[in-house]
Amino acid sequence: MDRRKALKNMGLALGYTVATPTLLSIVQSCKNETVLEWTPEFFSKDQGAVLTKLVDIIIPKTDTPSASETQVNIFIDRFADEVMEKDQQDFVKMSMDRFIEKALKDAGKEKAADLTAEELEPVLAEALKKTKEDEVQNFKSIRQYHEAVAEGKEALLDDGIARFAFANNLRGLTIWGYKTSEYVGEKVLAYLPVPGEYIACADTNELTGGKAWSL
Repeated sequence: MDRRKALKNMGLALGYTVATPTLLSIVQSCKNETVLEWTPEFFSKDQGAVLTKLVDIIIPKTDTPSASETQVNIFIDRFADEVMEKDQQDFVKMSMDRFIEKALKDAGKEKAADLTAEELEPVLAEALKKTKEDEVQNFKSIRQYHEAVAEGKEALLDDGIARFAFANNLRGLTIWGYKTSEYVGEKVLAYLPVPGEYIACADTNELTGGKAWSL
């Protein structure tokens, strides 16, 4: 599949309309910046510190790099800044604030940058641990919230649902950013820059050693 088309389709699947050249430029620009040098453009410095720890909770370092080691946190920050519409940006900030408020309260701390991965992990786990029925209801409430905002009405959202929205969106963006990083595309997934013979029906283990194809 064409990489540009695949990236655009993933954006649509997550609910975003993405201009493909813009998305590709974000992926490319992240390669040129290290986490130590990174200054967030959309998130605050403290929020950026929390984001970095959270993406590594979602995809920790094993025999492959962690999410932050492939600049996923930088990708998410630039994606939010350059691609999301204003109402989406506002929702991300609101839901992240609710998430951080809960983490700070549970940890007995005042500054988000001081939160450790060990303190953030249970908040993330709790936010994501929902039954299918709970998820359906949560998405309904989130949709009603967005509709109220669009109509200029008072928009209210339960704190727990806001934390779920943030955690769910972050998980999706983290996986998306990780899979589209250059390292994962070329070193972790099956990578074939010059397509060879097309084999319609064959065992994946024989073709790629069990790896999924890079986009």
